[in-house]
Amino acid sequence: MAGEVAIDSGEKRLNELGYKQELRREMTLFKTLAISFSTMTLFTGITPLYGSSLRYTGPASLVWGWVVVSFFTWFVGFAMAEICSSFPTTGSLYFWAAHLAGPVWGPLASWCCAWLEAIGLIAGIGTQAFAGSQVLQSIILLCTGTNKGGGYLTPRWLFLLMYIGLTFIWAVLNTFALEVIAFLDLISMWWQVIGGTVIVIVLPLVAKTTQPASYVFTHFETSPEATGIRSSAYATILSLLVSQYSLYGYDAAAHLTEETKGADKNGPIAILSSIGIITVFGWAYILALTFSIQDFSYLFDPSNETAGTFVPAQILFDAFHGRYGSSAGAIALLFVIWGSFFFGGLSITTSAARVVYALSRDRGVPLSSVWRRVHPRHRVPANAVWLCAAACALLGLPILWINVVFTAITSIATIGWVGGYAVPIFARMVMREEDFSPGPFYLRRASRPVCLVAFLWICYTCTVFLLPTAYPISAGNFNYAPVALGACLGLIGLWWVLDARRWFKGPVRNIDDPLKDGGGDGVHNNGNKV
Repeated sequence: MAGEVAIDSGEKRLNELGYKQELRREMTLFKTLAISFSTMTLFTGITPLYGSSLRYTGPASLVWGWVVVSFFTWFVGFAMAEICSSFPTTGSLYFWAAHLAGPVWGPLASWCCAWLEAIGLIAGIGTQAFAGSQVLQSIILLCTGTNKGGGYLTPRWLFLLMYIGLTFIWAVLNTFALEVIAFLDLISMWWQVIGGTVIVIVLPLVAKTTQPASYVFTHFETSPEATGIRSSAYATILSLLVSQYSLYGYDAAAHLTEETKGADKNGPIAILSSIGIITVFGWAYILALTFSIQDFSYLFDPSNETAGTFVPAQILFDAFHGRYGSSAGAIALLFVIWGSFFFGGLSITTSAARVVYALSRDRGVPLSSVWRRVHPRHRVPANAVWLCAAACALLGLPILWINVVFTAITSIATIGWVGGYAVPIFARMVMREEDFSPGPFYLRRASRPVCLVAFLWICYTCTVFLLPTAYPISAGNFNYAPVALGACLGLIGLWWVLDARRWFKGPVRNIDDPLKDGGGDGVHNNGNKV
């Protein structure tokens, strides 16, 4: 009809699914890609786990492990892109699970997926805050004279304050209008692309000596005296954890689909593009660090300039101090890396709040009426933002007493986040093809094989993050993730059995008459199509 404003394709599909447009739909493909890329981030996965992975088996399995993990990550990405194209909603994974699993299993699938994703994302904020504080700790140490020159190594209480401070800043920024976050994530993308390019090129050039290609690509060396692990196969599995931790987070684009123009097309493009960018840049970053190693054993020496606390910082210091007799260049590049953690934590906070908001909208969180409120002026789920920040701060309190906090938080984040991917992918794999309403991105006959490989890879990833990372096992090196995650999931499962299964029916539509409101196949509260 003349004069009518054409409805956005993503909004039209949202109406068809039984939801009305509440959030601002102003995100472009580039902005959505920037947030998705910032959530994965170039430095934040590789940097904190690089040292431990290098120590398990040396450079070869670390370098080639990235290639192997990247290969399987593409299967997960393609599976999720297809589903995202069909269901462009803020609830994303748990919404997908409810619809794909059908009316009988949909509520349980939705419940499990939603809570796995929420736990993973909140813990993901914690990983960024912890690793960001770790980089800041190294910067302070190098700026004040290094560990050998009387530099200041931040104590536990100050480290915890830095952790909480970062979480608080991210919450404040996420309380403003979405365009502020989108602008910062655009900066983040260029920060990481330009900063990453500078590090990848400059670091090997500055290093006085570089390792030969034969060492980087073929040298395999276990360290049983340090790790207690004598099995080469087991050590190799653990050396791949850095890649498995780094290569996820691309679902951030799906969380923003209700705020993205043409989300049924642009959501899948953002997911796959962010995987492609991080695959290339991540491997280049690993190679730059590995080629620039000066003395392998010295990297882990507690008496070195960085107190043996952060291997990438020591590699940077050795390169610049060895060439120029100064740590200024190392400090500058550490600031670039710290910026990546800052932007990454900001983006993950955005995603976590959207998941909590969507779950609260469907009454799946205690006090849902509080957490589903949208700020009247900025149109963002501000209460959900602060709930995520508070939970993340509590997660970091054990920093005061134990040394394995990062291992536990990383494991919880990976298992929860990636485990949440498995539920809708499995449901998509086993459902009847005629029951699936494809979007513009459709795998057709390749869908089931792709989903099968993706599902098996996710199961493997979740399993290895539960393994002990050092022997003999003691209170100081025990991987507490199975206990913490088991307790959380046990309570959530008990809640389901005793109470939630009676009233939680998955995504609850908020359009009473989808035909009137612009939709064509709305969804009842139990997930059935009308």
